[in-house]
Amino acid sequence: MYATDSRGHSPAFLQPQNGNSRHPSGYVPGKVVPLRPPPPPKSQASAKFTSIRREDRATFAFSPEEQQAQRESQKQKRHKNTFICFAITSFSFFIALAIILGISSKYAPDENCPDQNPRLRNWDPGQDSAKQVVIKEGDMLRLTSDATVHSIVIQDGGLLVFGDNKDGSRNITLRTHYILIQDGGALHIGAEKCRYKSKATITLYGKSDEGESMPTFGKKFIGVEAGGTLELHGAWKASWTLLARTLNSSGLPFGSYTFEKDFSRGLNVRVIDQDTAKILESERFDTHEYHNESRRLQEFLRFQDPGRIVAIAVGDSAAKSLLQGTIQMIQERLGSELIQGLGYRQAWALVGVIDGGSTSCNESVRNYENHSSGGKALAQREFYTVDGQKFSVTAYSEWIEETPQFLHMGEIIDGVDMRAEVGILTRNIVIQGEVEDSCYAENQCQFFDYDTFGGHIMIMKNFTSVHLSYVELKHMGQQQMGRYPVHFHLCGDVDYKGGYRHATFVDGLSIHHSFSRCITVHGTNGLLIKDTIGFDTLGHCFFLEDGIEQRNTLFHNLGLLTKPGTLLPTDRNNSMCTTMRDKVFGNYIPVPATDCMAVSTFWIAHPNNNLINNAAAGSQDAGIWYLFHKEPTGESSGLQLLAKPELTPLGIFYNNRVHSNFKAGLFIDKGVKTTNSSAADPREYLCLDNSARFRPHQDANPEKPRVAALIDRLIAFKNNDNGAWVRGGDIIVQNSAFADNGIGLTFASDGSFPSDEGSSQEVSESLFVGESRNYGFQGGQNKYVGTGGIDQKPRTLPRNRTFPIRGFQIYDGPIHLTRSTFKKYVPTPDRYSSAIGFLMKNSWQITPRNNISLVKFGPHVSLNVFFGKPGPWFEDCEMDGDKNSIFHDIDGSVTGYKDAYVGRMDNYLIRHPSCVNVSKWNAVICSGTYAQVYVQTWSTQNLSMTITRDEYPSHPMVLRGINQKAAFPQYQPVVMLEKGYTIHWNGPAPRTTFLYLVNFNKNDWIRVGLCYPSNTSFQVTFGYLQRQNGSLSKIEEYEPVHSLEELQRKQSERKFYFDSSTGLLFLYLKAKSHRHGHSYCSSQGCERVKIQAATDSKDISNCMAKAYPQYYRKPSVVKRMPAMLTGLCQGCGTRQVVFTSDPHKSYLPVQFQSPDKAETQRGDPSVISVNGTDFTFRSAGVLLLVVDPCSVPFRLTEKKVFPLADVSRIEEYLKTGIPPRSIVLLSTRGEIKQLNISHLLVPLGLAKPAHLYDKGSTIFLGFSGNFKPSWTKLFTSPAGQGLGVLEQFIPLQLDEYGCPRATTVRRRDLELLKQASKAH
Repeated sequence: MYATDSRGHSPAFLQPQNGNSRHPSGYVPGKVVPLRPPPPPKSQASAKFTSIRREDRATFAFSPEEQQAQRESQKQKRHKNTFICFAITSFSFFIALAIILGISSKYAPDENCPDQNPRLRNWDPGQDSAKQVVIKEGDMLRLTSDATVHSIVIQDGGLLVFGDNKDGSRNITLRTHYILIQDGGALHIGAEKCRYKSKATITLYGKSDEGESMPTFGKKFIGVEAGGTLELHGAWKASWTLLARTLNSSGLPFGSYTFEKDFSRGLNVRVIDQDTAKILESERFDTHEYHNESRRLQEFLRFQDPGRIVAIAVGDSAAKSLLQGTIQMIQERLGSELIQGLGYRQAWALVGVIDGGSTSCNESVRNYENHSSGGKALAQREFYTVDGQKFSVTAYSEWIEETPQFLHMGEIIDGVDMRAEVGILTRNIVIQGEVEDSCYAENQCQFFDYDTFGGHIMIMKNFTSVHLSYVELKHMGQQQMGRYPVHFHLCGDVDYKGGYRHATFVDGLSIHHSFSRCITVHGTNGLLIKDTIGFDTLGHCFFLEDGIEQRNTLFHNLGLLTKPGTLLPTDRNNSMCTTMRDKVFGNYIPVPATDCMAVSTFWIAHPNNNLINNAAAGSQDAGIWYLFHKEPTGESSGLQLLAKPELTPLGIFYNNRVHSNFKAGLFIDKGVKTTNSSAADPREYLCLDNSARFRPHQDANPEKPRVAALIDRLIAFKNNDNGAWVRGGDIIVQNSAFADNGIGLTFASDGSFPSDEGSSQEVSESLFVGESRNYGFQGGQNKYVGTGGIDQKPRTLPRNRTFPIRGFQIYDGPIHLTRSTFKKYVPTPDRYSSAIGFLMKNSWQITPRNNISLVKFGPHVSLNVFFGKPGPWFEDCEMDGDKNSIFHDIDGSVTGYKDAYVGRMDNYLIRHPSCVNVSKWNAVICSGTYAQVYVQTWSTQNLSMTITRDEYPSHPMVLRGINQKAAFPQYQPVVMLEKGYTIHWNGPAPRTTFLYLVNFNKNDWIRVGLCYPSNTSFQVTFGYLQRQNGSLSKIEEYEPVHSLEELQRKQSERKFYFDSSTGLLFLYLKAKSHRHGHSYCSSQGCERVKIQAATDSKDISNCMAKAYPQYYRKPSVVKRMPAMLTGLCQGCGTRQVVFTSDPHKSYLPVQFQSPDKAETQRGDPSVISVNGTDFTFRSAGVLLLVVDPCSVPFRLTEKKVFPLADVSRIEEYLKTGIPPRSIVLLSTRGEIKQLNISHLLVPLGLAKPAHLYDKGSTIFLGFSGNFKPSWTKLFTSPAGQGLGVLEQFIPLQLDEYGCPRATTVRRRDLELLKQASKAH
């Protein structure tokens, strides 16, 4: 090891030649650099240097006199000592050998532990911020103490290892500007098989505007070049999990309470439920002024139940009219010893328990001094709820202390797993950036008031070995390109495919308070990212960069609180987007909604990657965003991809959860702009772009069959806009749950006709919940609060109180919704809420091939479907897509009419006389067959088309066109087949018009009459358009006929008829070829009619007045309307009852129905429902069920009913009758005055005996056994009140229950992880 020359210059850094520079002996690509002794010297100079060092260690200096005396003495004793030395030497050898053997047998170094290599030399560089350290060949160093240096370069076989010890008591901090690991160099802190036990910290220090910047890496970094090794392995700990029970913002189920400080005069009293911490009563008694108030307080305390918590505090003064009887009541029932002597304006506070005596009372008094009290009287006591939650009651202060800031749900609610994620951020290996107190220099201080210049780790291509596990990265990343907490930079294949026998991974990292992303995978394939947390970060968190990254697997990672950054347009928020304009062309002002605002926790720029068991929450925009690059971008631009990302099949997507994101939980759509800004397109390079469409095909070849992308087990809840927005096809969403989103799931098609050949999207075995029992918590990112539709309780809302909530939203189609269940969609006076809805303000097409089957609607679904009405959010509902909204109810599970179509009520293009109106849906239900006509005109901007059915001329449909400003306007009405229509314009008739038959099966037909001036001449042709190359085939000319009757006789031939008296050009659109699957067009191509009109007229071409009543036809039914179905829908809805993030576990759904006194008198039953099996009781008493926790779906072992007259028998049964390892479900009916079982519920899960006297209803879930599960609960209601409907989900077959493990539980996630690894 040596330092730099005396001038302090940094060593020269040479770029490696593709990582092929000289490697040390023993080097194997993909293998950890072996821990070995230094190689022999390479030159005479180095040999000399080595020998000098050794001589220095072995030479001692003496004076001349001492040397002479020493020589004489040695000469005299030489012969005598020879034998003695031999004997001693022999004896010493055997003793030393015995000692060494004994030590090695007891303290042999672990060959798996890098710090125990006997060749290592302890290193203590001290504190010298100017020292530039180079660790090179022959240097094998063990850092044993804190150190500060300028920089460290490890190269040519050099090795740096952090020292450790068995008890983990070391605490080593290394401060440096950077660590550069070059060819043959290695840095080890622990190993996979010998994890680091002590505390190791690497602090990267320095300011952005100070010091030199290193080539490639910049400042404040750990850099790994070709041939370098970085192995960091901290102590294992659970990275993150899900809450086992709900943690409220106050720590309590009923919220936090504050004893108001601006008390009114007198005694201010609060009564609190000792079992739940719920505030029961809040009263003020002006005992200063009125004796009657003192008497009222006396009676108030007299009737309080024993055990209630009471807090009392004086406001201003309370003693003047306080009667002795009231004082005695406070003394007797609350145990006060200070109330007797309370004086004028004395501050007094008490917290006590009714009938608890003086030992349960805490009180304080302060004297009145000079117009103020001599300090606050503070009384406080701590209590526990029956669930074991600790809480404190403090008079004159906050009642709840040391509590979480927001509500954190820990339950499965309405069948959806909404348990909050809990991550552990600390690790015993820490890599951190040293930061300043505030933002400075050119670090985007206009957007950030804190320092964002952190450290970063950058790994380059052809590294030898990189594995990071259980490392904490704090204050890492910089608001500069390429400077991220962990950055794999253009590394290529980093698994077996790249020659690495031990595939590269990062595992168990904690990346928090990052200033730029979490982990960037840039031009890198085959990386495993596992069990890693990204918390409170700027910009896309888990970031795949250039659109070429493939085969990477993200397994069980957690991203929380992903905030906007400045690096890319897609990272930016509104203000950043419009402010940062240095890379746009000219004076262009970016549009935030379409150019930027896409920051995502998981930014997946290529579909061929695997996402398993991940969670994304709290992102500014999206949780998981799949986007599709038209071509490689950034430093990968210019590479030729073998397959386009948008054509590539999706990798594994399994069991991911997304919640509390603003734009969407999951977003599959769009790409980025791949050209620089220019006059033609002034937007910034890499801004969001709407050009890409996901259409996966076998081998990414559009000529081969489509391969459906599978989204399996997505849980999406409390996302403001969309739980999931999915565009493309074919795509299947299955086994998924959506709850409390603005819109649960939106399907949007692959693209627009005719460029899109037609694809499908399907959702099955899924659950949609509109407004769950998770009411949310106002604060944080929850900006919108209002009233719920079902119970009128306050709750957080996805948008404002008028936003129309929808479960499943149809954009265009074709979609298939099947075997799914909808719950809790109830409108309020302010907003509509529907299970099924349509994209609002939709100018696009909608296909009648949208179909729905086997769906189930719960009892709290008021609107199965809603087509919108003019008003907030819907605006005028006059866009083309709004008017043509339609779907096919295949089995009648939506409408009750089998094989019926459902459209908007004012759409007369799809009607017949037998159709059924459903006003509250704004819908009409009709029988019939339907298709679309795609009408395209040339060079006719701002032209509206009116289409009228001959049977309903007084109800025309006016279409604005998909894009009125386009040179080729497009109109796509849905039409009933075997009917006649006329088409009119609000301006001069277009000279060129195309009519495409969309979704026509062979021999399907309609007749159309297009309006033209009477002097127009025509050329009409037919042909098959080939989408792939735009060519026409089988072109045929239409010939004119002389009458409409002749046209009708020859409708299968290519004929047209022009009625000059009305200006209508009639022809039949009849499909000649078969259509297959979801294709819009026939197998021969898209059947197209082209009309070229020649006229010099500029008149408006609207022939309505002349066409009708001449061509009016009486409305008729082509396909008979079916009878309405009766009875329940068999097989409808999802078969799954619960959707959890641990699908390998089984859960038992339990529901209690607890009526109040009035409902009981009316005869409503009390019910315990177990897995859908109802156990009902109608007489006052107690119903108790005992269930085996080890049986699936469930096994009832005992049912006991204890009538009111004999209810005391339950005590003995609870003592002796419940077998071990049992779930206990208990529910009462009627008012039971003395239910003396509270102490018997403690062994079944309660933390303490509960107050169960004079309750209206009691419900209990408990467990008999040595384990106390988190799901045990007690619910009670006041006298006369019920508990309504309560639903709980109890996990079954837990190891903690002591269940015999008959078979190994199948873990689909682990199977898929193994599959993904093998695929690499």
